[in-house]
Amino acid sequence: MSDYYEILGLQKGASDGDIKKAYRKLALKYHPDRNAGNKEYEEKFKKISEAYAVLSDSEKRKQYDTFGSSGFHQRYSTDDIFRGTDFHSIFNDFNFGGGGGGGFDQIFSQMFSGGGARRAMKGQDVEYPVRISFEESFSGAEKQISFSLSNGESRDLKIKIPAGVTDGGKLRVAGKGARSPHGGQPGDLLVVINVIPHATFSRNGQDIEVDLPLKLSQAILGDSVELSTLQGAKKIKVPAGVSPGTKIRLRGLGFQSPRNPGQKGDLFGIVKLEIPQNLDANQRKVVEQLQEAGL
Repeated sequence: MSDYYEILGLQKGASDGDIKKAYRKLALKYHPDRNAGNKEYEEKFKKISEAYAVLSDSEKRKQYDTFGSSGFHQRYSTDDIFRGTDFHSIFNDFNFGGGGGGGFDQIFSQMFSGGGARRAMKGQDVEYPVRISFEESFSGAEKQISFSLSNGESRDLKIKIPAGVTDGGKLRVAGKGARSPHGGQPGDLLVVINVIPHATFSRNGQDIEVDLPLKLSQAILGDSVELSTLQGAKKIKVPAGVSPGTKIRLRGLGFQSPRNPGQKGDLFGIVKLEIPQNLDANQRKVVEQLQEAGL
Protein backbone atom coordinates (compact mmCIF):
# COMPACT_ATOMS: atom_id res chain seq x y z
CA MET A 1 0.00 0.00 0.00
CA SER A 2 1.12 3.55 -0.76
CA ASP A 3 2.53 5.80 1.92
CA TYR A 4 0.24 8.74 2.67
CA TYR A 5 3.13 11.08 3.44
CA GLU A 6 4.84 10.17 0.18
CA ILE A 7 1.60 10.69 -1.77
CA LEU A 8 1.41 14.28 -0.50
CA GLY A 9 5.16 14.84 -0.87
CA LEU A 10 5.66 15.25 2.87
CA GLN A 11 7.90 13.90 5.60
CA LYS A 12 6.52 12.14 8.67
CA GLY A 13 6.01 14.77 11.35
CA ALA A 14 4.73 17.42 8.92
CA SER A 15 2.58 20.12 10.53
CA ASP A 16 -1.16 20.42 10.00
CA GLY A 17 -0.52 23.53 7.96
CA ASP A 18 1.96 21.73 5.72
CA ILE A 19 -0.51 18.89 5.16
CA LYS A 20 -3.31 21.26 4.16
CA LYS A 21 -1.02 23.31 1.92
CA ALA A 22 0.33 20.21 0.13
CA TYR A 23 -3.15 18.84 -0.45
CA ARG A 24 -4.51 22.15 -1.80
CA LYS A 25 -1.67 22.34 -4.30
CA LEU A 26 -2.14 18.76 -5.53
CA ALA A 27 -5.94 18.97 -5.50
CA LEU A 28 -5.79 22.07 -7.69
CA LYS A 29 -3.65 20.13 -10.19
CA TYR A 30 -5.57 16.85 -10.26
CA HIS A 31 -9.15 18.01 -9.64
CA PRO A 32 -11.53 16.19 -12.05
CA ASP A 33 -13.21 19.44 -13.10
CA ARG A 34 -9.87 20.57 -14.58
CA ASN A 35 -9.12 17.18 -16.11
CA ALA A 36 -12.42 15.87 -17.44
CA GLY A 37 -12.14 12.31 -18.70
CA ASN A 38 -8.56 11.84 -17.47
CA LYS A 39 -8.82 8.56 -15.52
CA GLU A 40 -5.19 8.69 -14.42
CA TYR A 41 -5.69 12.10 -12.79
CA GLU A 42 -8.98 10.97 -11.28
CA GLU A 43 -7.22 8.07 -9.55
CA LYS A 44 -4.46 10.41 -8.41
CA PHE A 45 -7.06 12.77 -7.00
CA LYS A 46 -8.66 9.92 -5.06
CA LYS A 47 -5.31 8.91 -3.56
CA ILE A 48 -4.29 12.39 -2.45
CA SER A 49 -7.77 12.96 -0.98
CA GLU A 50 -7.56 9.71 0.98
CA ALA A 51 -4.11 10.67 2.25
CA TYR A 52 -5.40 14.07 3.35
CA ALA A 53 -8.47 12.55 5.06
CA VAL A 54 -6.16 10.45 7.25
CA LEU A 55 -3.30 12.86 7.94
CA SER A 56 -5.54 15.86 8.64
CA ASP A 57 -7.32 13.98 11.44
CA SER A 58 -5.23 13.70 14.61
CA GLU A 59 -6.70 10.35 15.74
CA LYS A 60 -6.54 8.70 12.29
CA ARG A 61 -3.00 10.02 11.81
CA LYS A 62 -1.95 8.63 15.21
CA GLN A 63 -3.35 5.21 14.28
CA TYR A 64 -1.62 5.35 10.89
CA ASP A 65 1.73 6.33 12.41
CA THR A 66 1.40 3.61 15.08
CA PHE A 67 0.25 0.65 13.01
CA GLY A 68 1.52 1.53 9.53
CA SER A 69 -0.46 1.36 6.32
CA SER A 70 -1.39 -2.33 6.54
CA GLY A 71 -2.43 -2.25 10.20
CA PHE A 72 -4.34 0.99 9.71
CA HIS A 73 -6.45 -0.43 6.87
CA GLN A 74 -7.39 -3.42 8.99
CA ARG A 75 -9.00 -0.96 11.42
CA TYR A 76 -10.50 1.63 9.05
CA SER A 77 -12.85 1.11 6.13
CA THR A 78 -13.11 3.61 3.28
CA ASP A 79 -16.20 5.09 4.94
CA ASP A 80 -14.27 5.43 8.22
CA ILE A 81 -11.37 7.17 6.47
CA PHE A 82 -13.47 9.88 4.82
CA ARG A 83 -16.08 10.29 7.55
CA GLY A 84 -15.91 13.73 9.15
CA THR A 85 -13.18 15.13 6.87
CA ASP A 86 -13.61 18.84 6.14
CA PHE A 87 -12.94 19.26 2.41
CA HIS A 88 -15.28 22.25 2.10
CA SER A 89 -12.80 24.63 3.75
CA ILE A 90 -10.33 23.80 0.98
CA PHE A 91 -12.60 23.60 -2.06
CA ASN A 92 -14.69 26.65 -1.23
CA ASP A 93 -11.82 28.75 -2.59
CA PHE A 94 -11.82 26.87 -5.90
CA ASN A 95 -14.17 27.80 -8.71
CA PHE A 96 -14.39 24.70 -10.85
CA GLY A 97 -17.48 24.09 -12.90
CA GLY A 98 -19.10 27.26 -11.56
CA GLY A 99 -19.63 25.73 -8.11
CA GLY A 100 -18.31 27.27 -4.94
CA GLY A 101 -17.29 23.87 -3.60
CA GLY A 102 -15.36 22.78 -6.65
CA GLY A 103 -17.85 19.98 -7.36
CA PHE A 104 -17.21 18.67 -3.86
CA ASP A 105 -20.59 17.05 -3.23
CA GLN A 106 -20.71 15.31 -6.58
CA ILE A 107 -17.10 14.13 -6.47
CA PHE A 108 -16.83 12.92 -2.89
CA SER A 109 -20.29 11.48 -2.57
CA GLN A 110 -19.48 9.25 -5.55
CA MET A 111 -15.74 8.77 -5.29
CA PHE A 112 -15.26 5.15 -4.20
CA SER A 113 -17.42 2.70 -6.10
CA GLY A 114 -17.30 -0.13 -8.59
CA GLY A 115 -18.87 -0.76 -11.98
CA GLY A 116 -20.25 2.77 -12.24
CA ALA A 117 -22.70 2.25 -9.35
CA ARG A 118 -21.63 4.90 -6.88
CA ARG A 119 -22.73 5.63 -3.35
CA ALA A 120 -22.72 8.74 -1.23
CA MET A 121 -20.52 9.00 1.84
CA LYS A 122 -22.17 8.10 5.11
CA GLY A 123 -22.67 10.71 7.81
CA GLN A 124 -20.39 10.86 10.84
CA ASP A 125 -20.91 8.49 13.75
CA VAL A 126 -21.68 10.08 17.12
CA GLU A 127 -20.59 8.71 20.50
CA TYR A 128 -22.70 9.15 23.62
CA PRO A 129 -21.70 7.86 27.09
CA VAL A 130 -24.26 6.11 29.31
CA ARG A 131 -23.64 5.14 32.94
CA ILE A 132 -25.30 1.99 34.21
CA SER A 133 -25.14 0.03 37.45
CA PHE A 134 -23.35 -3.29 37.85
CA GLU A 135 -26.76 -4.93 38.24
CA GLU A 136 -28.00 -3.38 34.98
CA SER A 137 -24.96 -4.68 33.14
CA PHE A 138 -25.83 -8.13 34.50
CA SER A 139 -29.57 -8.14 33.77
CA GLY A 140 -29.87 -5.62 30.93
CA ALA A 141 -31.85 -2.37 30.98
CA GLU A 142 -33.70 0.25 28.99
CA LYS A 143 -32.50 3.85 29.09
CA GLN A 144 -34.00 7.08 27.81
CA ILE A 145 -31.28 9.31 26.43
CA SER A 146 -31.22 12.84 24.99
CA PHE A 147 -28.35 14.40 23.07
CA SER A 148 -27.61 17.08 20.50
CA LEU A 149 -25.68 16.83 17.25
CA SER A 150 -23.08 19.38 16.16
CA ASN A 151 -25.67 21.07 13.92
CA GLY A 152 -27.93 21.68 16.92
CA GLU A 153 -30.38 18.90 16.09
CA SER A 154 -31.71 17.14 19.21
CA ARG A 155 -32.35 13.43 19.57
CA ASP A 156 -34.47 11.61 22.16
CA LEU A 157 -34.19 7.84 22.12
CA LYS A 158 -35.03 4.82 24.21
CA ILE A 159 -32.20 2.29 23.94
CA LYS A 160 -32.10 -1.31 25.04
CA ILE A 161 -28.93 -2.36 26.84
CA PRO A 162 -28.39 -6.12 26.55
CA ALA A 163 -27.57 -8.29 29.54
CA GLY A 164 -23.85 -8.97 29.80
CA VAL A 165 -22.66 -5.68 28.28
CA THR A 166 -19.11 -4.78 29.33
CA ASP A 167 -17.63 -1.56 30.69
CA GLY A 168 -16.32 0.44 27.73
CA GLY A 169 -18.44 -1.56 25.29
CA LYS A 170 -20.17 0.25 22.43
CA LEU A 171 -23.72 -0.32 21.25
CA ARG A 172 -24.43 0.76 17.68
CA VAL A 173 -27.80 2.35 16.90
CA ALA A 174 -27.98 2.56 13.11
CA GLY A 175 -28.94 5.83 11.46
CA LYS A 176 -29.08 7.97 14.62
CA GLY A 177 -25.80 9.80 14.09
CA ALA A 178 -25.04 12.91 12.03
CA ARG A 179 -26.70 13.47 8.69
CA SER A 180 -24.58 13.07 5.56
CA PRO A 181 -23.87 16.45 3.94
CA HIS A 182 -23.71 14.67 0.57
CA GLY A 183 -27.04 12.87 0.41
CA GLY A 184 -25.83 9.59 1.84
CA GLN A 185 -27.04 7.57 4.79
CA PRO A 186 -26.83 9.18 8.24
CA GLY A 187 -24.11 8.00 10.59
CA ASP A 188 -24.74 5.78 13.58
CA LEU A 189 -25.03 6.47 17.28
CA LEU A 190 -22.38 4.64 19.33
CA VAL A 191 -23.55 4.32 22.93
CA VAL A 192 -20.44 3.97 25.11
CA ILE A 193 -21.19 1.96 28.25
CA ASN A 194 -19.73 3.03 31.60
CA VAL A 195 -20.44 0.48 34.33
CA ILE A 196 -20.39 1.79 37.90
CA PRO A 197 -18.16 -0.47 40.06
CA HIS A 198 -19.98 -2.57 42.68
CA ALA A 199 -19.07 -2.50 46.35
CA THR A 200 -19.29 -6.29 46.69
CA PHE A 201 -18.95 -7.94 43.29
CA SER A 202 -16.27 -7.66 40.60
CA ARG A 203 -16.23 -8.88 37.02
CA ASN A 204 -13.58 -11.02 35.36
CA GLY A 205 -14.60 -11.69 31.77
CA GLN A 206 -18.01 -13.35 32.03
CA ASP A 207 -17.29 -14.52 35.59
CA ILE A 208 -18.21 -12.75 38.82
CA GLU A 209 -16.04 -12.79 41.93
CA VAL A 210 -17.13 -12.08 45.49
CA ASP A 211 -15.43 -12.47 48.87
CA LEU A 212 -16.40 -15.52 50.93
CA PRO A 213 -15.54 -14.70 54.55
CA LEU A 214 -15.00 -17.77 56.79
CA LYS A 215 -14.26 -18.27 60.43
CA LEU A 216 -11.13 -20.26 61.22
CA SER A 217 -13.21 -23.22 62.38
CA GLN A 218 -15.21 -23.22 59.12
CA ALA A 219 -12.04 -23.23 57.05
CA ILE A 220 -10.56 -26.10 59.09
CA LEU A 221 -13.65 -28.29 59.48
CA GLY A 222 -15.65 -27.31 56.40
CA ASP A 223 -19.20 -25.99 56.44
CA SER A 224 -22.28 -25.11 54.41
CA VAL A 225 -22.63 -21.33 54.18
CA GLU A 226 -24.63 -18.73 52.27
CA LEU A 227 -22.90 -16.76 49.50
CA SER A 228 -24.24 -13.51 48.07
CA THR A 229 -25.00 -13.55 44.33
CA LEU A 230 -26.80 -11.16 41.99
CA GLN A 231 -29.70 -13.63 42.07
CA GLY A 232 -29.97 -13.77 45.84
CA ALA A 233 -28.11 -15.76 48.51
CA LYS A 234 -27.10 -19.31 47.54
CA LYS A 235 -25.93 -22.19 49.71
CA ILE A 236 -22.37 -23.25 49.06
CA LYS A 237 -20.40 -26.17 50.49
CA VAL A 238 -16.98 -25.31 51.87
CA PRO A 239 -14.58 -28.28 51.94
CA ALA A 240 -12.57 -28.97 55.09
CA GLY A 241 -9.07 -27.53 55.13
CA VAL A 242 -9.75 -24.82 52.55
CA SER A 243 -6.99 -22.22 52.19
CA PRO A 244 -7.36 -18.43 51.94
CA GLY A 245 -7.63 -17.32 48.32
CA THR A 246 -9.30 -20.55 47.20
CA LYS A 247 -12.05 -19.97 44.63
CA ILE A 248 -15.25 -21.96 45.10
CA ARG A 249 -17.37 -22.08 41.95
CA LEU A 250 -21.09 -21.74 41.44
CA ARG A 251 -21.65 -22.63 37.79
CA GLY A 252 -23.82 -20.53 35.50
CA LEU A 253 -24.29 -17.59 37.88
CA GLY A 254 -21.98 -15.23 36.01
CA PHE A 255 -22.64 -12.83 33.13
CA GLN A 256 -24.26 -14.05 29.95
CA SER A 257 -22.62 -13.35 26.63
CA PRO A 258 -24.35 -10.42 24.84
CA ARG A 259 -23.89 -12.25 21.54
CA ASN A 260 -24.80 -15.71 22.83
CA PRO A 261 -27.35 -15.48 25.67
CA GLY A 262 -27.13 -19.22 26.29
CA GLN A 263 -23.45 -18.90 27.24
CA LYS A 264 -22.94 -17.85 30.85
CA GLY A 265 -19.97 -17.42 33.11
CA ASP A 266 -19.64 -18.63 36.68
CA LEU A 267 -19.61 -17.04 40.10
CA PHE A 268 -16.60 -17.58 42.36
CA GLY A 269 -16.53 -17.15 46.11
CA ILE A 270 -12.97 -16.26 47.13
CA VAL A 271 -12.12 -17.54 50.59
CA LYS A 272 -11.14 -14.87 53.10
CA LEU A 273 -10.35 -15.80 56.70
CA GLU A 274 -11.94 -13.70 59.42
CA ILE A 275 -9.29 -13.26 62.11
CA PRO A 276 -10.84 -12.05 65.40
CA GLN A 277 -9.14 -8.98 66.86
CA ASN A 278 -10.39 -9.23 70.45
CA LEU A 279 -10.68 -12.68 72.07
CA ASP A 280 -12.48 -13.30 75.31
CA ALA A 281 -10.84 -15.54 77.91
CA ASN A 282 -12.56 -18.71 76.72
CA GLN A 283 -11.71 -18.11 73.06
CA ARG A 284 -8.11 -17.40 73.90
CA LYS A 285 -7.92 -20.64 75.87
CA VAL A 286 -9.27 -22.62 72.92
CA VAL A 287 -6.75 -21.04 70.54
CA GLU A 288 -3.92 -21.79 72.96
CA GLN A 289 -5.06 -25.42 73.06
CA LEU A 290 -4.95 -25.49 69.25
CA GLN A 291 -1.44 -24.10 69.41
CA GLU A 292 -0.40 -26.75 71.87
CA ALA A 293 -1.90 -29.40 69.57
CA GLY A 294 0.27 -28.14 66.71
CA LEU A 295 -2.58 -26.34 64.85
